[in-house]
Amino acid sequence: MSWAERWEMIARFLPDLLEGTLMTLELVGIAVVVGLILAIPLGIARASRHWYVRALPYTYVFFFRGTPLLLQLFLVYYGLSQFEAVRESMFWPYLREPYWCALITMTMHTAAYIAEILRGAIQSVPGGEVEAARALGMSRRQALQYIILPRAIRIGLPAYGNEVILMLKASAVVYTITLMDIMGVVRGINARTYQFELFFLVAGLIYLVITVVFTQLFKLVERWLKVEASRKR
Repeated sequence: MSWAERWEMIARFLPDLLEGTLMTLELVGIAVVVGLILAIPLGIARASRHWYVRALPYTYVFFFRGTPLLLQLFLVYYGLSQFEAVRESMFWPYLREPYWCALITMTMHTAAYIAEILRGAIQSVPGGEVEAARALGMSRRQALQYIILPRAIRIGLPAYGNEVILMLKASAVVYTITLMDIMGVVRGINARTYQFELFFLVAGLIYLVITVVFTQLFKLVERWLKVEASRKR
């Protein structure tokens, strides 16, 4: 097959590839944002000095960091349907859909990793800044809200950016439950054309482009936060 024929074939399937790309971006975008929201209380609890506060979030983080995303996806998609209580619950219309199962699993998975990033960032905040806040009369909650968390966000942002990119690559497993993400679309195209090397290469290029865009966006955010921090001094 000539390169002209290959380009013509890529152009023919381009709308499907764009649709799969949008599905991937939607899943990853929602998962990392909602995962961040869930991770904030988990990360704060993980950084607590009290073992009984750390115990439950530790168990959650240990499970989701210690098992593969594919296994977690299968447990949610195939496992929950085995329970009659789940099938009779108000959540069943969502839990029987591949999209919601993938979104729930990805969100819970990335929340565990982000919680650990936040825990490390909180514990990396210089003790002098916390002591200064307390000396100014701030309560523990105020110090956490105005000093510790903003500082921890700046510290943990590069690691959070890496987690977003890792989540992007890990999202490729959702095609196993029939979702038409990038890999799902490419799998369907390959079954019709048998041009495996061509469309796997196209899929790789799509992931690379998205990764470059995400990397540049996080660099811009890091630069903006540094500028904002310097203005406040």
